[in-house]
Amino acid sequence: MLIALHKNARTTPAVRAEIAASDEPASILAQRFGITEQTVYKWKKRDVFADRSHTAHRLQTVLTPAQETVVVHLRRTLLLPLDDLLAVTREFICPHVSRSGLDRCLRRHGAGNLNALKPQEPAVAHKAFKSYEPGYVHMDVKYLPQMQDESSRRYLFVAIDRATRWVFVQLKSNKTAASAQAFLKALHKACPIRINKLLTDNGKEFTDRLFASKEREPSGNHEFDQLCRELGIEHRLTKPRTPRTNGMVERFNGRIADVLKTHRFNSREDMEETLLRYVALYNHQLPQSALKSSTPMQAMKDWYQTHPHLFHKRPYDRTGCDI
Repeated sequence: MLIALHKNARTTPAVRAEIAASDEPASILAQRFGITEQTVYKWKKRDVFADRSHTAHRLQTVLTPAQETVVVHLRRTLLLPLDDLLAVTREFICPHVSRSGLDRCLRRHGAGNLNALKPQEPAVAHKAFKSYEPGYVHMDVKYLPQMQDESSRRYLFVAIDRATRWVFVQLKSNKTAASAQAFLKALHKACPIRINKLLTDNGKEFTDRLFASKEREPSGNHEFDQLCRELGIEHRLTKPRTPRTNGMVERFNGRIADVLKTHRFNSREDMEETLLRYVALYNHQLPQSALKSSTPMQAMKDWYQTHPHLFHKRPYDRTGCDI
């Protein structure tokens, strides 16, 4: 019977068995068989003397039926191109899935042709945003679902730069004016861009425009307004009860809502880590059609090359700057 040995093997199974059964010192056995003492000790500890398999352990590259369901749902709802969907799938669902395997999965479920998934009737066109240089930031607050290990729900503060689509988020236990101020301070420190305009809704955390269900002119004395002035930022407000005025950040919140719907969280930490990973993925890996297929971070770098005066520090590819 032929015995398959590793190409670098210095001993046969018979020699290994002899070594294991011998009471002679390791130094003598090593000299006799032309091997090291470490090899002698290795075979003395073994009960089986054939070569162990050197075949690489196979990583999971095939999606489970449950994972396929989630992936196809993401494809149909977010209409993500294959490479974008691959990045999301590897980050949140199956780290080692292959591009070809993901493509076959989509084809099996009738979701391979992205154009066929898009609505046939003309979609309601979003009003185009006026072109701005970096520094015009939209800000909003999104309610988060309460986890089992939480005594109350938390809030996601979101800021997005209009020109680069760069996003910054933080989770807060409440949405008071103090939390809004803390978020703005953190944003001002993390954002490489000089923020000159900030658009928010009329929430009490941002303004005193609405009081007792009545509209009035903002006094400018609200804590958030005062901080904006200190930082040299013009604070603008949306028209009351018109959330589409702040549509850019609302659209990003829609992406966050999809992440929340398609992921089961084990704890508050799990939810927080998932959301922060998605923001990092969005800023650094997901190309945006509005940016001519660039990522927000690449768009920021491009602006820095041509308009460095719009920045107070050089943008770097460090995900920690986004959270």
